[in-house]
Amino acid sequence: MENDRYAEIDAVIEYIHRYIDEPLPLARLASYVAYSPYHFTRIFKERMGLSPLYYVSSLRLQKAKDLLLHTNMSIRDIGLEIGQQSLGTFSTRFTERVGVTPSVFRNSVHGADADFHSLRKLRDWQMEHAPSLGRGRVVGTVHADRPFDGLILIGLFAKPIPEGLPLYGTVLSSLGHFCFTGVKPGTYYLMATSVHWEMQAKEILLPHSTLRTRSKEPIVVSSSSVVPHQEVWLYPPRVDDPPILISLPLLMNQFLARYAKHEHG
Repeated sequence: MENDRYAEIDAVIEYIHRYIDEPLPLARLASYVAYSPYHFTRIFKERMGLSPLYYVSSLRLQKAKDLLLHTNMSIRDIGLEIGQQSLGTFSTRFTERVGVTPSVFRNSVHGADADFHSLRKLRDWQMEHAPSLGRGRVVGTVHADRPFDGLILIGLFAKPIPEGLPLYGTVLSSLGHFCFTGVKPGTYYLMATSVHWEMQAKEILLPHSTLRTRSKEPIVVSSSSVVPHQEVWLYPPRVDDPPILISLPLLMNQFLARYAKHEHG
């Protein structure tokens, strides 16, 4: 199994979670598994797709999302809590990787609820009836080991972590077929997560337990070849999954805007 490769990385991940509130320089993480920083970085990246420090910063931003929704701490204090001395730097990084500013994220519970209810009322989800073969297309099928009643957010991202806006993204009303068209030549990572209809807005904003998938191997789109059909399996969260940083309601809102434009176009 893929997860057996570099199993010692699991121990490091648990260590990072335990000491996320302390400084975690590369040397400290490498020495925990008795590797040189260079060797440790190489195998961590091979196993996770991300560098150790990028992974640490991702978990800290996840903690910031949690604090924004569940405490009255000021945004400046939340930045300090996750090790960002500058409010400006914290706000910039948060916005780049979550998709909205810290204050917009904090105030997005009501809007998330409204968008979620709007999606539930939709009838005709299929906006594009595109042929499944051809250049500039990424097509596939989403499966899950367990049935669920809800929707799936799926996208092509620039890195093997669901953060920032996907370069191409959509919402699916069920398991099954998906198709991205007009995909420019480049390297992408396919990621998806499920959202149950019973979920509350805060659970959607902080998706800790949703089924998910991510491709650790990149999907290469070129003008000269057809991308193979992607078979995507959603699974419960694993210890080595990076947090879902992108604000899911933002993706829902964008989909609804596209849907409205399509309906009235």
